[in-house]
Amino acid sequence: MRYLRKSVVLGLPLIMGACATAVPGIYTEPTAGFATISSQTAAAIGKRTAFAQSQAENGALRRDVHAMVHKKTISADTAVQVALLNNKGLQASYANVGLSAAEAWQQATPENPVVSIGVLGIGAAELGAYRAIEGMIATNIQDARTRKQRLALADVNFRTAQAEAVGDTLRLANQTRIAWVNAVAAFETVAFLRQAKATSDAGSELAQRLGETGALNRAGQAREQAFNAELAGQLARARLNAARAKEELTRLMGLWGSEVDYFVPNALPSLPSSVGSITNLEARALQNRVDLRIARLGLEAQAAAFGLTDRTRLITDLEFIAGFESEREIEKGRRETATTPQLELEFAIPIYDTGQARMRKAELGYLQAANVLAEKAVNVRSEARGAEVAYHASYRIARHYRDVLVPLRATVEQEGLLSYNGMITNTFELLTDVREKLGAELEAANAKRDFYLSQAELTAAIYGGGAGGENGGESAAIAAGGGAGH
Repeated sequence: MRYLRKSVVLGLPLIMGACATAVPGIYTEPTAGFATISSQTAAAIGKRTAFAQSQAENGALRRDVHAMVHKKTISADTAVQVALLNNKGLQASYANVGLSAAEAWQQATPENPVVSIGVLGIGAAELGAYRAIEGMIATNIQDARTRKQRLALADVNFRTAQAEAVGDTLRLANQTRIAWVNAVAAFETVAFLRQAKATSDAGSELAQRLGETGALNRAGQAREQAFNAELAGQLARARLNAARAKEELTRLMGLWGSEVDYFVPNALPSLPSSVGSITNLEARALQNRVDLRIARLGLEAQAAAFGLTDRTRLITDLEFIAGFESEREIEKGRRETATTPQLELEFAIPIYDTGQARMRKAELGYLQAANVLAEKAVNVRSEARGAEVAYHASYRIARHYRDVLVPLRATVEQEGLLSYNGMITNTFELLTDVREKLGAELEAANAKRDFYLSQAELTAAIYGGGAGGENGGESAAIAAGGGAGH
């Protein structure tokens, strides 16, 4: 005697439906998490950010960028704004926030049940073409048991992605401002070196003529010509550095094609009349530094991971199958049907792996994150103090060159010119005074550049996004420095 069995699940969807929870809207929005990023970066640097997800939005941003840079002389603020709107790497960082939101959305959604249907004894004519039908619906109960912990971990990862995107935004803004300062400073350097080269050309020509008349020996002629040749090499190097610096700025702003037809100013802005003291710098850095916030979220993520590991320490997989079985008996031409409920529970027995190793890993991960956070707090305090010292010291140095050294060299040049007019000083001494004055002006320009770089690093020390490199460049009496573009 053969039986027709039919197993159909009815109770399981009702049970699992009761476990389902509504997905928070913060994860399902098209620009999930971006509003938080925009508000935090605006508070730090006062610039607009945008997350473009369509051709229309990208087209609007391109038009905005074109209006700001095409054939125009751009300021540092304009360069930063263009970079924040046009840099594709930053757009990829914003997209990563959306990915983390989608992952949290996925974790908040119950796992779909698995349906299996089998037909047995196909072709059994006496039973109507088949002997049995089996159907099962299986649902992972462990998914429902651990959803709260998994969602908590996904939420921490989502907030971490937001903080990382804020850090990327601040870093790009800081790098762009530094690149603009270097570009303008290098163009200013090229201008000083051009003036020095013109003076050197005059000295070299005079030395040649005096040599032809016998008034200057060959050593004197060679000395002037060697200086002129060295200066020509430094000017060529400065122009090369200028082109490189402008290209660095162009790359950070994400420009190409006709959009690279922009200009930078001839010189950096004058030094401010004064710089005020900065109060509670360490406290402000501890409150606002985005990398410190990321370290805190890392500790929170390890705590959430510890909770999930504890929840699954013994039972890593739990599957529930429910329904009923219908059997049909055919005997002497009569059919009788019997229905019985059916329940199954499947799980792994923790005989070998008791979860102790996973718990130990979770504990050490939490300890590691706690120490990373503590170290980061110490480093943030130190970086804030160092940035403040560099800011005030670079200002004093720049003021010294501008207010002391350059005026003294100008006085020497003026007095030398008076002596030359009175036939007391010879031409070469006068040219030397002019060169030394140009050298002092170049040192003052380099000191001014260092001040503006330290100003950018001070902002980064408070909010995050520091370049992580030294600010300076070459600073010699007559030397090429930095890079620029015009």
